[in-house]
Amino acid sequence: MTATETRPATDAAATEALAGRLFDTVLAVLDAQAVYLGDRLGWYRALAGAGPTTSAELAARTGTAERYAREWLEQQAVTGILTAQDDPARPGDAAARRFTLPAAAVEPFTDGLSPAHVVPLVRFVVGAGKQVDALAEAYRTGGDVSWEQHGIDAREAQAAANRPLFLGALGREHLPSIPDVDAALRAGGRVADVGCGFGWSAIGIALAYPEATVDGFDVDEPSVRAARRNAEEAGVADRVRFSVADAATVDGHYDVVTAFECIHDLPDPVAVLAAMRRLAGESGTVLVMDERVAEAFTAPGDEIERLMYGYSLVCCLADGMSTSPSAGTGTVMRPATLRGYARQAGFADAEVLDVADDFFRFYRLVR
Repeated sequence: MTATETRPATDAAATEALAGRLFDTVLAVLDAQAVYLGDRLGWYRALAGAGPTTSAELAARTGTAERYAREWLEQQAVTGILTAQDDPARPGDAAARRFTLPAAAVEPFTDGLSPAHVVPLVRFVVGAGKQVDALAEAYRTGGDVSWEQHGIDAREAQAAANRPLFLGALGREHLPSIPDVDAALRAGGRVADVGCGFGWSAIGIALAYPEATVDGFDVDEPSVRAARRNAEEAGVADRVRFSVADAATVDGHYDVVTAFECIHDLPDPVAVLAAMRRLAGESGTVLVMDERVAEAFTAPGDEIERLMYGYSLVCCLADGMSTSPSAGTGTVMRPATLRGYARQAGFADAEVLDVADDFFRFYRLVR
């Protein structure tokens, strides 16, 4: 193509559309950074139900600097999250301007038990972004970025993102829809929760089934410490215990053995599934919950597929590679992949259960 030639109109339109998409991405990333700051500094919580607030009032309530609070408030109003109103007596005076968190925004930004509370997803993405240099080096060399390197942002955000599900629909809807599991738990069954993290899945089961006992296992010590605190605060520490342990080292027999959103992260998923099979014995049930990705690779994909590939790029794959050798599964673990792992672990199949959830797929591993 010479300098005097022009691109076909269809190519020009596609280029313009892609450039527009990338610009929208820049705006979204900047919004995410602002939401991260607002959450971390307590600004959303201070605004919730407080009515119109000046930057000085917000700064005083949260122990932060007024000039920074003012810039954040203005950005949040400009981007359409907060509403802003000038003081009629002092029009245009930024210090007198008042900002309000609308009632419809309180739940998404401040209610940690609401399924609409998506701020933890923002925190996870922004937190993972702090490791971009380490990720680039891992991608260059075949190295890794471990869960431990990601630190508190990844741990707390991951736990907070799943907390509404684990304390809500898991015990109220999902497990009751599996008749034999529901019956075992109502009868006081024993549960082994593998990869328990901050413990919300184990706690949710205990709250929904007052006769059940749950043992949670995780190799991440800070997560287990947090899980023990959470169980105490939830009032279930007498029936829920947490241990720093690899599932392969655990002894005992359990009526239900679970792994909630962790199999895809494991360097050796086959060994863990084999341990779960052993813990369930001949009569126990093995359940796995993992991402509801498409059954086969299709490009372009839907929003869930894009989200899961994004998670894999910034966290899950590099974490899974932090132990050698590694299966290198990544977040996008399709049903066929899990079935392959399950069969290698001694199961006959991995049955997809009829559990309705937008983000997760539930499997029963069949002997």
